[in-house]
Amino acid sequence: MPSSFERARKNLHQAADKIHGMVEKIRTADVVVIGGGVAGLSTALQLARRGQRVVVVERAQLGSGSSGRAAGLLGQLRGTTAATRMLIDALEIVRDLSEQAESEIFVETGSLRIAETPDRSREIVDLVAMGKSIGFEIEHVDATRVAELVPYMKTDDLIDACYCPTDGHVQPAELVAAYIKVGKRHGVEYLTNSPVEEVILKESTAIGVRAGGVEFHAPVIVNAAGPWSYLVADLTETHLPTSAIGHYYLTTRPHPDVTVDRLSPAVRDRHHRIYTRAEAGGLIVGMYEEEPAQYDMENLSADFDMTTMHSTRNDINVAMLIHSANQRFPWIDEKTPMTVTTGIMTFTPDGKPLCGQLPDVEGLYHCSGFSGHGIVQSPTIGVIMAELILDGGTRYDVEAIQADRYFDVADYRDRAAVKSACYAMYSSYYGRIETPER
Repeated sequence: MPSSFERARKNLHQAADKIHGMVEKIRTADVVVIGGGVAGLSTALQLARRGQRVVVVERAQLGSGSSGRAAGLLGQLRGTTAATRMLIDALEIVRDLSEQAESEIFVETGSLRIAETPDRSREIVDLVAMGKSIGFEIEHVDATRVAELVPYMKTDDLIDACYCPTDGHVQPAELVAAYIKVGKRHGVEYLTNSPVEEVILKESTAIGVRAGGVEFHAPVIVNAAGPWSYLVADLTETHLPTSAIGHYYLTTRPHPDVTVDRLSPAVRDRHHRIYTRAEAGGLIVGMYEEEPAQYDMENLSADFDMTTMHSTRNDINVAMLIHSANQRFPWIDEKTPMTVTTGIMTFTPDGKPLCGQLPDVEGLYHCSGFSGHGIVQSPTIGVIMAELILDGGTRYDVEAIQADRYFDVADYRDRAAVKSACYAMYSSYYGRIETPER
């Protein structure tokens, strides 16, 4: 007996075929994915692998939004076992994707989390205990060992640290290219410079989109539009609690007196709110500051291109970033040759993504709000979205990331309240002390 999804697809295709000759530029698909960042590309690939005809519509170029501005650190151990499992599996998916695309996507460098205060030390103790309880490879290391692993970093003030040898970073451009290459092999169609103008509804069911002047009919629409996701939801009078928040990282050029090995471990220093990894002989340093920039995407121009965003060293957030980097890497200061990358993250009130449907619109799935972790979460998220869409459920524990978890929260139907909650989450992202669940 055909599933409800299969029946809906058949009926929609039959109806569209009847009117195709009467209306120009109407096309059909099984799934239309809105957004060509890593979340949308991964979802499209996994759906296509399962035999679906998938079209990805992107307002600009594929990977030109938040995905192209990411640092890509992949630290597998998270605050819950469910989130940790997703990232462990993501690494395996990436390794398989690397083979298929014949490209190096993941660079295994290991990672360190360091502590210079008692509170941060307790945080590390709890994290290591949780990791060991699930058989994860992680260990305490002292300041001497940290100095051996990262000789270009100040270590004399450290009181604890932990090291995970299997962590590293994903190279964003290579990941995007691999999704596209393997996706094309499975029949995914990608349309760029095609901003979504309308989500077509029949009563309370999404049946298509109009994008770039073309009407696409499909029984499933996936909203993976990154910072623009809440605006796509608005087209259906649905409230999606995400907010667009600016983020910065610097990349030093190779230093004549400082050697940064390509395989140097990534470092997270939550006391100074920074993360680091090696890049092309230099060092990437990013920061989750207390007072981030916030954006209203509806106020940006229709042709806004995130790749054109620039910041000067006079920008207060850039100045704070350089200052914090200097506390851990004294050789980095305002005179250090560097580039500064500016982008926009998509945050939610709890810093976790929104994946799945909302009760008020059938057939519209959301896949957004990755809060700075879209690159590393996307491999597993693609699998999760494909299972939710095609199977009605998933093998993963997705309670914490369900799209409808805020649906009955009246405050989050107000855009100002959503922005305030997301701002507070970002500003405390590295500032708060974490207590992992065991």
